[in-house]
Amino acid sequence: MDNLRKEWLLNALLAAALFMVPFWAWIASEPFIITLATRIAILAIAGVGLNIALGLGGMVSFGHALYLGIGGYVAGIAAHHAFHGTPILGLPGTNQMLPIWAIAMLFSGAIAAIVGALSLRTSGIFFIMITLAFAQMGFFFTLSWPAYGGEDGLPIFMRNQFPGLNTARPWELFLVAYGVLILTLGVFATLRAARFGAALMAIRQNPDRAAAIGISPFGIKLVAFILSGMITGLAGAMMADLTRFVSPAMMAWTMSGELIVIIILGGVGRLFGPVAGAAILVGFEVFFGGLTEHWKLWLGLVLLAVVLFARGGLIGLIAGRAQNG
Repeated sequence: MDNLRKEWLLNALLAAALFMVPFWAWIASEPFIITLATRIAILAIAGVGLNIALGLGGMVSFGHALYLGIGGYVAGIAAHHAFHGTPILGLPGTNQMLPIWAIAMLFSGAIAAIVGALSLRTSGIFFIMITLAFAQMGFFFTLSWPAYGGEDGLPIFMRNQFPGLNTARPWELFLVAYGVLILTLGVFATLRAARFGAALMAIRQNPDRAAAIGISPFGIKLVAFILSGMITGLAGAMMADLTRFVSPAMMAWTMSGELIVIIILGGVGRLFGPVAGAAILVGFEVFFGGLTEHWKLWLGLVLLAVVLFARGGLIGLIAGRAQNG
């Protein structure tokens, strides 16, 4: 069996496992396991967003938590005003997920456009530091924003609603997260297979040669960066609903680091890399975290081993080193 077929088989197994484990937990009345699976799905969505920038475009953004936080605060602020019946900028709040997601993606995309327009004029360590700087600006802004909790954060008293489902039930919220994850994975696969994805990967490999054949490196990378920010912002809005709480910690540099760790563990540029990486991260946090407070040390050792010996991440280690196309 060739590497490509192995990878698609592994992708199918991961998709099935992520669905069947919480399905079993639903039948067995184990809501905690369903919540863990939902968290994995939402982190994987954020990872898909970063994977567009990092995996396809080679843009090492160390500030993607900014968009996660923007999405979270959009959900939290909308729910806050809907709960209290107060307007925001003359408009009523809402507790409906679909319009909240649309607004979160719009705001995240707008900020990503600004950050990208400035940071993409640099490269290497300068690009990394500019994206980090913007994320820290967002972190400190929300930290000193008393109208919405400041450093104490903003609780969401009632989970936002999705048409036809009761999102207060863990299984139904998981179905929402799983469905969105499959859609975002479809978006990633479509982008990668399209001419846009081919141009983006060509720019990653050799921007000068891509420019010589008529491809605009700046424009293509900026569009990819905006799409990346929008999907990560969507994940942020969903994470806020899962935890029913949003705080400046969503924008902290450590959160950006976790997103990069997810991509590296699963496999940079791999379709289901974010799913595998999110599962590993949450697994270490829950199971090893229950054994020792130093669980991040062991996660770090695993990350080091992946970087040194399995450059394609878990997906690449099992399916083969060849990058899927």
